Amino acid sequence: MDSTSSISTNVNNIPVFNDTNFKKWKEHVIIVLGCMDLDYALREDRPPDLTNASTAEQRSTMEKWERSNRMSLMIMKHSIPEVIRGAIPEETRAKAFLDQITNRFAANEKVETKTILSKLVSMRYKEKENIREYIMEMSNLVTRLKALKLELSEDILVHLVLISLPTQFSPFKISYNT
Repeated sequence: MDSTSSISTNVNNIPVFNDTNFKKWKEHVIIVLGCMDLDYALREDRPPDLTNASTAEQRSTMEKWERSNRMSLMIMKHSIPEVIRGAIPEETRAKAFLDQITNRFAANEKVETKTILSKLVSMRYKEKENIREYIMEMSNLVTRLKALKLELSEDILVHLVLISLPTQFSPFKISYNT
């Protein structure tokens, strides 16, 4: 695969941004830019302006940062529909652009947290389900909450599972409690 098609494949693997997939979009952007070695401008602040006294190393660092910044901005903007892009103030630095998007759309993480937590506490085991898959689903929800910075202990998960089980599991509950 030549480098042009590789770049195209990487960029096209970034999901189109919408107001509900911010976390997934950001994760993909960071992975793609990192794999393409273009994330320098996201990790490092802009170097000081060059002067006549600047060394070759300083010039090289500035060149690397400017290329990373330019390409990062282009790649991020490519995956954001114009209607959303128009609502974000014009920005010349990739890191600041990503921060603006984060500030504007991170609030949706609160909605996602509430939705997942509601689902977790309202789950009830149905007789025809596989008990192991049911517990794994609850564990997955706890893991998703942890990624949203709401950490529930294993003890809480165990209690949520026990609470959600029907009366036919009473002997199991008693055994666990003793």
